[in-house]
Amino acid sequence: MPIARAAFIRNTLLFLAVGVATLVFIVAASVWLNARSQAYFDDVVAAREIRSAAADLMGVLQDAETGQRGFLLTGRDTYLEPYAQAVEAFEPRLDALARAVSGDPAFAPLLEALRVPMRAKMAELARTVELQRAGRAGAALAAVTEGEGKRLMDEARATFGAILERSERQLRASIAAQDRAATQLFWVTLLGGGVILAVAGGAGWTIMQYTRELTAARAEVEAANAGLEERVQERTTDLIRANEEIQRFAYIVTHDLRAPLVNIMGFTAELEATVKPITAYVTAEGEPSPGAAAEARAAATEDLPEALGFIRSSTRKMDGLINAILKISREGRRAPQPERIELQALLEATAASVHHQVNQEGGEISVSAPVPAIVSDRLSLEQVFGNLFDNAIKYRAAGRPIRIAVTARRLAGGRIGIDVADNGRGIDPRDHERVFELFRRSGVQDKPGEGIGLAHVRTLVRNLGGDITLHSALGNGTTFTIVLPADLAALKRSPQR
Repeated sequence: MPIARAAFIRNTLLFLAVGVATLVFIVAASVWLNARSQAYFDDVVAAREIRSAAADLMGVLQDAETGQRGFLLTGRDTYLEPYAQAVEAFEPRLDALARAVSGDPAFAPLLEALRVPMRAKMAELARTVELQRAGRAGAALAAVTEGEGKRLMDEARATFGAILERSERQLRASIAAQDRAATQLFWVTLLGGGVILAVAGGAGWTIMQYTRELTAARAEVEAANAGLEERVQERTTDLIRANEEIQRFAYIVTHDLRAPLVNIMGFTAELEATVKPITAYVTAEGEPSPGAAAEARAAATEDLPEALGFIRSSTRKMDGLINAILKISREGRRAPQPERIELQALLEATAASVHHQVNQEGGEISVSAPVPAIVSDRLSLEQVFGNLFDNAIKYRAAGRPIRIAVTARRLAGGRIGIDVADNGRGIDPRDHERVFELFRRSGVQDKPGEGIGLAHVRTLVRNLGGDITLHSALGNGTTFTIVLPADLAALKRSPQR
């Protein structure tokens, strides 16, 4: 279905709007999801910092306890080095954990629950170390075996476990949320890209279809212009040819009709002169002289009949010329009646009408028209081929049997060509166009005729939308070529063509 210009503009704008909206959605969704992903990443980092800070603090507490026990068991100061480092790092590590959990209020109770046992544990470690330094090893060991230090350490480990568990849950939740955000971003990008591709494809298809239709329309316009120029050229040629025919026809009519009129006028004057002796003889008073009587007798018996005979002959010729002109005029005005015609059958039927004349001369006539049925005027075609067959028989060459061959073929442009060839006396090349003129004949005038046959044929052929030409040479026969439209009903032509 053709795409109208308004529909093309509307569809293009629609595709553009959908594409822009999709692109805006992709950009907005990407920005939002990237922000969410960054927030989740920050949560992951924070959870990892809490885990790391908690692990560092726990490690400090364990280092302090390890150094304390080694010192109590051996009494050597070298075991106090880890203890001293742990005591020095304890408060910074505790502050680091406090900073790590400051972003999440849920950790505040756990941090407070951790401060008390850890500081108490550090105090218990410091007391036992001081007892050992004071040489009271038994009191130091007794303080250890009381179990207070173990209780504080267990309490601290439990709180550390709660902190680590909560941070682990937060870490897993943040990683899962980050994965979901990445997946959502992937699908948004993929689906948005698919929509944009679909929009681009639809827009491209619409543009290609519209461009293809524009190209086809332009080709049709160019073909129509070329056809129009060709038809204009043909019509111009037809008009020029018709004008030339009108001029020739006017000349022929004025010349050929004027000749009998001049004869009539001349013999009328002669008739007037012939009547004078008769009038003088009749009106003479008394007995006419022998000379007047002889002159009157000669005028009445010789001159008068001769003048009347010439006048009668001239009027008959004028009547024949006028009838011929009327016949041509009637055929030119007759509207063709298109009908479906099997050309082979029509040519064979027309040839059969002259078959006996051909046989009398020992000749033959052949027809070969392997073309599809045409649509044309049957009566006009019968008259055209009947006239051409009659001419071939009338102007046959002496001393050889008549040979007439009719062939038909298809031509380009929905037309057909028909050749009617004979082996007659032929036509001088100088007379090839002249024989189609009204009242014009070629060659030796030993056959009766008025010179209207081929003029009549050309009028009929052109009235059917075609044309007729000939190829001939003296002594070598004549070939008439008729070109006709295969479908007269479909041919658009004016009545004057």
